[in-house]
Amino acid sequence: MLREAFSERLKAAMRAKDARTVSAVRLILAALKDRDIAARGSGNREGIGDDDILRLLQGMVKQRRESIALYRQGNRPELAEKEEGEIAVIESFLPRQMTEEEIAAAARAAIAALGAQGPKDMGRVMAALRERHAGTIDMARAGAVVKALLG
Repeated sequence: MLREAFSERLKAAMRAKDARTVSAVRLILAALKDRDIAARGSGNREGIGDDDILRLLQGMVKQRRESIALYRQGNRPELAEKEEGEIAVIESFLPRQMTEEEIAAAARAAIAALGAQGPKDMGRVMAALRERHAGTIDMARAGAVVKALLG
């Protein structure tokens, strides 16, 4: 499903002469091709699935956010702006991300369901959140929330 969305977005961006979107979608397709090739090496002939594609996209967003911080520190606003444009395109393929309040509510529910008592249970809680809210939760933000709730 996501693979077709990438192709359609690329075609539409090329027709509209939207260079920023064309560039960002090509970056996604290149990363996807790399992952597909790696998956073939381990016996998966069809490439990676949609869940893995979502994780790939989330990783790409994370990388760009880190780059933006470095570009701003280095006084390179034009490069930070380029990365922000790529993030906008990449995020358009991701499901809506949970807000801070939604993350806190999900973390409280997972803690209650697992009977988590303290920091030693953080791994179990994070695994439950990852399983229940794959693709919609920012695990870095969730980690901070869970740590605060268990700490």
